[in-house]
Amino acid sequence: MLRIHQQLIDKKYPNCSKLGTALEVSTKTIQRDLDYMRDQLNLPVEYDQGKHGYYYTEPVTHFPTIPTTEGELLALFVAQKALQQYRGTSFEKPLANAFEKLAQVMEDEVTVSLQELTNSLSFHHTGAAVMDMEVFQRVHTALRESRVLTFDYKKLNGKRKETRRVEPYHLGSIDGQWYLFANDLDRDDMRTFVLGRIQENPRIGRKFKRDKEFNLRERLMGSFGVFSGEGRYRVQIEFDDFASQLVRERNWHPTQEIEDLPGSELRLTLQLDSLEEIERWILGWGGHARVVRPQALQRRVRAALKEMQDNYYGSSPWLADFTEQAQASQPDRILQLALESDLRLDAPGQMRLRMDQPVN
Repeated sequence: MLRIHQQLIDKKYPNCSKLGTALEVSTKTIQRDLDYMRDQLNLPVEYDQGKHGYYYTEPVTHFPTIPTTEGELLALFVAQKALQQYRGTSFEKPLANAFEKLAQVMEDEVTVSLQELTNSLSFHHTGAAVMDMEVFQRVHTALRESRVLTFDYKKLNGKRKETRRVEPYHLGSIDGQWYLFANDLDRDDMRTFVLGRIQENPRIGRKFKRDKEFNLRERLMGSFGVFSGEGRYRVQIEFDDFASQLVRERNWHPTQEIEDLPGSELRLTLQLDSLEEIERWILGWGGHARVVRPQALQRRVRAALKEMQDNYYGSSPWLADFTEQAQASQPDRILQLALESDLRLDAPGQMRLRMDQPVN
């Protein structure tokens, strides 16, 4: 609206078509903005039939401020704080510019101390996604214009990059990571791509017709994050009294059911179509969570725990010390290490000791 206002001030007689092209939005959006400027901001906007454009019927010295309430300002401030996870990334500069422009428009109406808000509210983020802003913009352009996008992509644990041709449907930021949901033309299936794994210079191609039945909410209903599967799992996890309070404090999934158990414990039930992401989430709770069902998830967690155990026992400082004392022929120290060890009898790499001489 500020750019429309400037063209009206300069008496350029812009129309919806020219403004839409210049501002890269639809003519309907331009018309709504002009109506808002005339009806809500009381600006003297009229259309000149002879010059086929809009103009101000009387002098306008400045663009009016957008009225805002303290609650609206607080919501905007919270959003700005939340976006600080992108500090130091390619998003930081355009986000800062956007909020600066908003502040300029509203500054005459603001009666709340921003410094007080800064001192009382903050957000802390870890693991912000690393991304190329140019790649993001090209992907978004293809999505907005419904155009086929071609790019080189390297899957997680992939040995080499692959060329993918997709019809982009949606960009989503989930748990600090950006994902592209798109129809993969060569695989004839809707796939999910991590934006940070798209190689530079995606190519924008022909227009395509979007499938109107695509619904991201429905697609993600059975996932515990972004990855959808073909299975149907009724997942039940029991949490001890320590973790139960933490679980109650959040909404983890649209299908969740919480059942109180004796001793302040609880059972969480979810309906999912894949197990990969829920497995990682359960492992993050350590010994405070136990999988009740399904057995497939129990087996996955058990296998992951065994692999972790093998990793730690395989590089145990205790074993290195034990080997060093054995090579130095120190039976007293060897026996002391054996008695102090917390190795289980069924631990991997277990050994038997034989003493040729009595040890006090």
